[in-house]
This record gives sequence, C-alpha cells and structure tokens, in this order.
Amino acid sequence: MALMKRKGIRSAEIPTASQADLAFLLLLFFLVSTVIDVDTGIGLTLPDYIPPDQIKNVKVDKDRMAAILINENGDVLLDGKPIPLFQIKNTLEPRIESKIDLPKNKKLIISVKTDRKTNYNIYIQALDQIKQAYFEVRDQYSERTYGKKFNDLNPDNQNVVKEDKIPIIISLAEPESVQK
Repeated sequence: MALMKRKGIRSAEIPTASQADLAFLLLLFFLVSTVIDVDTGIGLTLPDYIPPDQIKNVKVDKDRMAAILINENGDVLLDGKPIPLFQIKNTLEPRIESKIDLPKNKKLIISVKTDRKTNYNIYIQALDQIKQAYFEVRDQYSERTYGKKFNDLNPDNQNVVKEDKIPIIISLAEPESVQK
C-alpha cells in the first residue's frame, strides 16, 4: 500500500487587515450622526448695564407691585400672604389684566425674591407660573380685541400686545434669607 500524503487542511481565517478602517468608519459615522442635546438655560432678557453712580431710585406704588417670596422650604408668599405654588398664575391674572389700559410706566411689576437655599426647581416653577399668567392674559386680550389667539396674530399686532398692552415685567431680586 502506498502511503498517501495527507494534505494539510487550512484553517478558516478572517482577514484582519481592514478592521482598523472599519472601526474608524464606524466611529466617524456615530460622531457625525449623533445629536448632542445642549441645555439652553432660562430665556431671560437682562437689562443693560448701568454704572452705579447713574442708578436712580424710583418710587413704585404698592398697587403696581406683586412681591413673591420663596423660602428654603418652598413656601411661597404673595404680598405677605401664603399661597400654594400652583395658584400663582390664577392669582396674578386679574392683577395683570387690571393694568392693560394703563401706560407702560403704570404696569404691574412682579418681584421674585428667594432664600439662598431655595430649591431651584421651585424657583423655576414659580417663574413658569408667572409667565403663564402673562401668556393667558395676552391670549384673552388678543381674543377680545383681534378675535385670535396671541400666537396667531400678525407680528405688528403681537408687538402692540407684547410691548404696549401686556409687557412682562419681572424683577428678580438678590436671594437672601426669607423667614416664614
């Protein structure tokens, strides 16, 4: 019997030469296609800088002011009276509405003052309630005057409502210790 030569069986191999290219392409794909969510923060319009020597103290009538105080426990006072956080909007709406026909220097000013240890979430909820009160009054006024919601008005009518009739005037005071 003749001995047969055994043929060597080759093992299956995966070519690894292009793995680096493939990894680079996958990395590039995910970098390009990933959307990074960026928090934009709170949209506030800050006043222009006024040098301290040019600051004038102006007396404001008490009926033009709505003072909101928030202590470190999250208790809210509106003009010295306790109020639930979710009732700020309903309480402010009639006061904002009562000043619609007055000149701009007679509109309601809402002052928000917090304790240094106030929970930030409660502070933001209070600001949201205040802005919602203004937005509701703007919608109601727009419906009565123009027959449309505020957002459906043309830009000129929106400016009349926003700038002349119902401007948002919120004073954010420096945090301090607020007692119950």
